[in-house]
Amino acid sequence: MHWNTPRATRRAGHSDLLRPEWLKWSLSAIIFLSNLLHVNWNMPAGKPASPTKFFLPRETAVPCAKSHGGSTQGIHGNAGAGAMWRHALLLASSLILSGCVGMVDMVRDVARDLADIDVSGITEMFGGGGVELTPDQIAQLGVIPQARLLWQNKVEEGQAAVFVPVLGADAVYAAGMDGRLVRFDPASGKEFGIIDTKHRLSGGIGRGEGMLLVGTFRGEVLAFDEKTGNPLWTALVSSEVLSPPQAANGMVVVRSGDGRIFCLDAKDGKRKWIYQGATPSLTVRSFAGVLIADDKVYAGFPGGKLVAINMSNGNAAWEAAVARPRGPTELERLADITSLPVMDEQQVCTVAYQGRVACFEIATGNQIWAREVSSNAGLAMDKNYLYVSADRGAILAYDKKDGSSIWTQELLNGLRLSPPLIQDARIVVGDSQGYVNIIRNDNGAIIARSPTDESAIVTRPVPLPSGFAVVQTRKGGVYAFSM
Repeated sequence: MHWNTPRATRRAGHSDLLRPEWLKWSLSAIIFLSNLLHVNWNMPAGKPASPTKFFLPRETAVPCAKSHGGSTQGIHGNAGAGAMWRHALLLASSLILSGCVGMVDMVRDVARDLADIDVSGITEMFGGGGVELTPDQIAQLGVIPQARLLWQNKVEEGQAAVFVPVLGADAVYAAGMDGRLVRFDPASGKEFGIIDTKHRLSGGIGRGEGMLLVGTFRGEVLAFDEKTGNPLWTALVSSEVLSPPQAANGMVVVRSGDGRIFCLDAKDGKRKWIYQGATPSLTVRSFAGVLIADDKVYAGFPGGKLVAINMSNGNAAWEAAVARPRGPTELERLADITSLPVMDEQQVCTVAYQGRVACFEIATGNQIWAREVSSNAGLAMDKNYLYVSADRGAILAYDKKDGSSIWTQELLNGLRLSPPLIQDARIVVGDSQGYVNIIRNDNGAIIARSPTDESAIVTRPVPLPSGFAVVQTRKGGVYAFSM
């Protein structure tokens, strides 16, 4: 296997086959609700992290069971309406997932081949597709000039997976669920290489140690030589890989969907250590990976914990509380860290869903400051400020030294935002309507806003050396913009 020259036509996938529409819709509903409620399909038998999660061993059929896990991402409103949606969602998922053993096996099989299922009709209800901006917002956003589109291209749509493009030495790499890794020219967007992995991919792309790294729904980690495209090794972790594996210091660090962190040898993929923190009974499904800096691995966990892990042996160097669960119900007590931390020379900062943004000393984990805010998207840091993409569409800037508020941009309220990218004196943020928003970092003014393919941008934009930023949408669109 190596980098292949792109062909004029793409190979046909299983999604080209005909099937009854009712079956496609039913399976779409099952997959979406199981993802939203954090159903973990690949936990080894006999090792459940909590008694209220629904686990399926790989090879063993089990009696029917109900799922009590959940996620409130994308569901907002007043307290009464929010509770009604939560109970309805839990009830619907329980009914769908409480079928016979044959249905359970079918759902498990579908989870391993999600490219066959079109979930767009359902995800629009919860993922921002049905959001209505106010007339005043529409009017104000309508007069903002557009950034210049450098180029656009396409890979397979993400559907139930989230993919992050990555910038290499002379290429932009992007992947889709169909298993293809595509290499684009960063200046023109022209394809000049394809790897067909022959797998259904669930997360990627990671880059480091001369490798490109992706993960599958079966828990496989696939490593390819970046220059030649040749396969190097395949490793297996305990469940699906939802985020890009990271490589540094001769090691590859992978986060699995069941919350474990695996360290693999970059030479052959052999396992070096595993880290597993405590997991609450209810968690938000997260596509966050890990941050590697010097000899530490930094990762946020359900329950609002930030952990610094020694890369040499997998032991925790320190653990800090970013947010503490509050409220009488498990849904109200969700306080998970679902995004990557950021850091400079002195501090590491992160933000929790239904929690806080907080910064800690790198050496000790002692808290420097914290402020109340909720985000499941993430944050970014420059030399002066910390920027947070908040849950309901606001973008907030804090002084990174003491957490004092600098500005708040609320014109995008009602949309779900991507993590922010800092590019010179600008901030780049994607949103759930498929727009790329460019914002001044000193006052929060939106100075450019450009459309893509009308599907959500949920991952952080990637900086371009000769342009401004490249984004990948849920439909698989790859767009590069310039100011």
